[in-house]
Parts: sequence; structure tokens; C-alpha cells
Amino acid sequence: MANGEHMSDMLTIREVARLLHVHPNTLRRWSNAGRIKAYHINQRGDRRFKREEIARFLAELNSQADDWQKNGGKPIVVAANRASHQSFGEPSR
Repeated sequence: MANGEHMSDMLTIREVARLLHVHPNTLRRWSNAGRIKAYHINQRGDRRFKREEIARFLAELNSQADDWQKNGGKPIVVAANRASHQSFGEPSR
């Protein structure tokens, strides 16, 4: 398989961040922590992600969310203001 064909199965950090609706820095942190597998493709350390890995990651997240809801969990919307560290639906600290 030619290198160009192999790279077509890979996604950039920007593409994956858009798919997952997260900031690229969040994706970098997840990669550094081992939550999602990334491949460094050059000396600069640019990352690429396999489409199959992203599909697996999404399936795992969906499964965890389903299990959480089956066990009586209630959706919580986290406040965008990081300074408050407060979630809606939970009492203030």
C-alpha cells in the first residue's frame, strides 16, 4: 500500500476535533493520557488518528453513556464558566 493511500485512512487533529465537538487541545490531552490513540507522523509531532480508532472511541463513549443512563443517571449540563465549577442541577458549593 502506498503511503498516500495509508494516509487517506487517517484524520488530522482538526478533523477529529470537529467530529467529536471538542477543542483540539482536549483531543491532545486525551491522546497524551491514552484515552484515544494517535500516531505522530513527523519530527514536529503532528498527530493523525485512524478512522477505525475514532469509530471505536465513539462506540465506547456511547456504550458508557447507555450504561450510565440505565443505572439511573441523570444528564448534567456543565456550566461553560470554568471559574464557577458548578453544574446545573447540582447545589452550589
